[in-house]
Amino acid sequence: MESSMKNILPDGTKTIVQDIVDGVNVAIKKVPLVKKLITWGRKNSLWVVHLTTGCCSPEFAALAGAGYDMERFGPLVMAAMRQCDILIIEGQVADKMAEVVKRTYDQMPDPKYVIAVGNCAISGGFYWDSYSMVMGIDKIIPVDVYVPGCPPRPEDWIDAIRLVQTRMDKEGLDRERPLLVE
Repeated sequence: MESSMKNILPDGTKTIVQDIVDGVNVAIKKVPLVKKLITWGRKNSLWVVHLTTGCCSPEFAALAGAGYDMERFGPLVMAAMRQCDILIIEGQVADKMAEVVKRTYDQMPDPKYVIAVGNCAISGGFYWDSYSMVMGIDKIIPVDVYVPGCPPRPEDWIDAIRLVQTRMDKEGLDRERPLLVE
């Protein structure tokens, strides 16, 4: 490799390239530190996609507003699910909507987290006996955190996000399932 460097690299560049290679080798030796830094960055800069089909969305609006300021904990609401870490689903999910929920989940990069908000998303809510409703989104996709209530208070949503962050910190890049906000 040294002879090929002499041929293509100008004088003095060889030492820069060697310093970069040495730096990469040092970083590789400290993989636990690198993993910890990646986890810290991910848990403190969460991108959230919000899928609502019911009446919990006013609480989400309150959560994103100045009163609760969800962004101070790290999450930023995005419209593109292909770049998001957390999928928040609230409201009842009809059978026809189940495919959309599954497709949205599949388009998210790994590792991904799902928060089911409200009784409708968790168990069907008022529509528990309807022929056209899914009785909980965990029948369609895996759920990490359940936030019960009709509708849950914004503080419960914040607790759910903090639980996901705690889980991310504990797991690193590995995964476990599910949690319940109480």
